[in-house]
Amino acid sequence: MSLAPRLDLRQSQSLVMTPQLQQAIKLLALSNLEIETFIAEELEKNPLLENGGTGNDERESGSEAPDAPEPDFDFEERDGPADASELIAGGGEASGEAALDVDFAAETFHHDSGSDTIGAGGGLDGSLGLTGTGGGGSEDGPDFDNLGSSDLSLADHLMAQAGASIDGGDLFIAAHLIDQIDEAGYLTAPLLDIANRLNVALARVEDVLATIQTFDPTGVGARNLAECLALQAKEADRYDPCMARLIDNLDLVARGDLPRLKRICDVDDEDLADMIRELRNYDPKPGCRYGGEPTLAVTPDIFVARRGAGWAVEINAATLPRLLVNRAYYTEVSSGPQDKASKAWLTDMLASANWLVKALDQRQRTIIKVASEIVKQQEAFFLKGVAHLKPMTLRQVAEAIEMHESTVSRVTSNKYLSCARGLFELKYFFTSAIQSSEGGDAVSAEAVKNAIRTLIQAEDPKKILSDDTLVELLNAKGFDIARRTVAKYREAMGIGSSVQRRRQKALEGVG
Repeated sequence: MSLAPRLDLRQSQSLVMTPQLQQAIKLLALSNLEIETFIAEELEKNPLLENGGTGNDERESGSEAPDAPEPDFDFEERDGPADASELIAGGGEASGEAALDVDFAAETFHHDSGSDTIGAGGGLDGSLGLTGTGGGGSEDGPDFDNLGSSDLSLADHLMAQAGASIDGGDLFIAAHLIDQIDEAGYLTAPLLDIANRLNVALARVEDVLATIQTFDPTGVGARNLAECLALQAKEADRYDPCMARLIDNLDLVARGDLPRLKRICDVDDEDLADMIRELRNYDPKPGCRYGGEPTLAVTPDIFVARRGAGWAVEINAATLPRLLVNRAYYTEVSSGPQDKASKAWLTDMLASANWLVKALDQRQRTIIKVASEIVKQQEAFFLKGVAHLKPMTLRQVAEAIEMHESTVSRVTSNKYLSCARGLFELKYFFTSAIQSSEGGDAVSAEAVKNAIRTLIQAEDPKKILSDDTLVELLNAKGFDIARRTVAKYREAMGIGSSVQRRRQKALEGVG
């Protein structure tokens, strides 16, 4: 056998992820607000890019995407209409069989989306005419209407009071204690650690904390829930020995162990009911009435609205700046004298700007295509509610629109859809299947959860439904489901067991 060196030629195939392809894949997973931040960064780096929404008419006339080859990625077949809005034409029934189409009579194609006509449409989303970002008062979705917070932070409010009532070195200790109070109003650090850190006596720190605990809101600076409620009871002049024992046994209150509470507090039924009623009037998180970090409502990425026999689906263009390539500036700079390095840099900037414009356009088309298929397959949900949500997987959508499953996964990440029923994350529409007990079509897990929630909300306080009873009732409704599945869904929704609910009802009856 020869051991001499030699050269061999071999052919092989490999997938090469270019930087542009990696960036395009990253863009798909970003929400509209994240895209806005990304675009702002690109505008700072590339002088050939400009925000089309702020340029004047003369500048915009010379600012456009120059002719260039298609980018080296392809997420979908680009055979659809060129605008951002598409209509799902179909009947009113939840058949999901209708093909995608565009209503040429209703669309104005020189608009990128309905949000360009806000003045005429009257809503955040312009032509779709939705009343807002969704989620307001619908039984199918969360309520995002009351997420605002006060402009004055809790720390500022406490420091203002400390400055008026504490001076000298104690004010420095108070500032450190206030800094350790969380947004709910609780002191999060042990007093001994604070005393050691500041090199002061523990008794002095305790005295300053006692002063802070007299500040507004009542209960602030407490180290636990019992202390917080005790401070509020003292302020209301209700902190007698019986109330003190009740507050010391909050675990029994939570469990609804009324007989044991009566023995510990040495009161009768009427006094115990009065004490529990008083306890319920206290605020367990007094600091939350003041602002910490501002709470932001979720901004929808996609709008869906009923239009005749079909559905209108569009991107929320209000959060997407219109990005243009400034051809006039490119012509002006390229025509002047420049060295080889400057010419190469300008060419790179032009290629990068042109690619980004096309990548963002492709991203919008892909999102619209995925969202349209979701609406098509879940039409019964949009018409009749969560009880009619069908089981659906990423693979089903990917096969229907001829894309890869990973692409659909990226598109549905961190994106929200606003419709007449509320605001929903796109992932919400993908649920597992529960077989029908009557041999019919399978139903989604969300529909089963909704049925469990409805049964529990309507249960008689004197006849709390056990998990076994829930299984029987669900089987009668056509859901083939096991007891352990009912328990898992109930716990996932934050609903207690039958024993816990029975004790809770008893407490409500006492209060």
